[in-house]
Parts: sequence; structure tokens; C-alpha cells
Amino acid sequence: MQLEDSSQNPDIVLQWQCELRADHPSDEQIKHWAAAAIGAEHQGSELVIRVVEVAEIQDANREWRSKNKATNVLSFPADFPEEAGVSYLGDILVCADVLLAESTEQGKSLHAHWAHIVVHGVLHLQGYDHIQACEAQQMEQREIEILNQLGFENPYETN
Repeated sequence: MQLEDSSQNPDIVLQWQCELRADHPSDEQIKHWAAAAIGAEHQGSELVIRVVEVAEIQDANREWRSKNKATNVLSFPADFPEEAGVSYLGDILVCADVLLAESTEQGKSLHAHWAHIVVHGVLHLQGYDHIQACEAQQMEQREIEILNQLGFENPYETN
């Protein structure tokens, strides 16, 4: 996704807190996927994507969601009042090892799964959720649209 005005491009900081492997997507790919998920009302915003080890995401999941297990992604939306004028969307934790295990288990392309989870995390920062069925349907539809624009198939279709 190319944006006309570069001043409106999102500022995406990527932090690798795990060992880099040849099967990881590039920084540019991850940033491209994240930027594609940022809605027009949030262009020019900032966010951090932190790629972490299993222990870190499990600790965060236990602390913030009371679930003592590793997960693929956690999103922490920023909570600044609108009048503060802060354009920070929040932070996303992604666990590369969980994504690898899930993609293998589900028979999905690793990069397609990465793209899906990055998009999923960015949508959470913008208020999308999947707790209620109607919210889940809206979020999944938006994910499918974005991933299609990026050249990926529907992640919810089973083979």
C-alpha cells in the first residue's frame, strides 16, 4: 500500500527481542503489513511491534489477561485523551515461535500467517475486537479485505 503524502505514513518501530531466523519476514514486510491495516483516520500514527520469545509473551499474557500460556499476539492500545493530540496507537507483542508452530499445525504459509497476525494486532489497536460474535465478524471481514489487498488468501478458510 503506497500512501500519497509521506508525512501521513505511519511510524512503525520494529523491535526484535528473539533470535532472527531465515524464515522470519523482513522488517519491511512487517511494516508494510502493519501500515496496510491502519485506517485512514489513523494515518500518521505511531506504533511499536515487538517480536518476542515465548517466555515474554507468556508472562505478558499472564499479567494482562490472566492466561498462563503463550499466545501469538497481544495488543496494548494507547489510552491518551483526544485533546492531548498524541498520535500513538500502542504496542503489539508478536511471538515468532508461536506463529511458526501455528502455521505448521494449520498447514498455512508462515508469511501468510505472520501477515494475518500483524494485521490482527494492528486492528486491535484501533478498537476492533472479537469477544462478541458481531464484533468478531466485523474484525474478520476487515482482516480478509486487508489481507486480500496484500495478496494473501482468506485466513479463515480451511483446506
